[in-house]
Amino acid sequence: MNKTAVHDGGCLCGAIRYRVSGSGSPPALCHCHSCCRATGAPVVAWVTFPEDAVSLLQGEPARWHSSPGVTREFCARCGTPLSYRHADYQDSVDLTVCSFDQPEAFPPTDNIWLEHRIAWMADSDRLPGHPRNRQG
Repeated sequence: MNKTAVHDGGCLCGAIRYRVSGSGSPPALCHCHSCCRATGAPVVAWVTFPEDAVSLLQGEPARWHSSPGVTREFCARCGTPLSYRHADYQDSVDLTVCSFDQPEAFPPTDNIWLEHRIAWMADSDRLPGHPRNRQG
């Protein structure tokens, strides 16, 4: 990733906006039970940035302590999951890749917590695909 890059993101309803600068860690797809339950998704894409590289531009996220040492931030209005913070790594924050305006800037480099992966995820690429919805 470009060390001078600046990327903006936020929640679905627009109440929360943030900006990151610099280079994040290589993005990963997380399959752990906690992330999947917190987002309602079978897998979550994350990218990690130094805490001081993240600026809140608008709004204030709600916070929830999902497990010991873990704080998740989300929009209280629309529910968009935004970040994951762990007390053991206070100098960094994980941001949901799909909350960025340009999520394609953060292609995942690996999968983590594969021991929790939902079995049918391994075959998901073999399912029929549709450009938009099933009707069109």
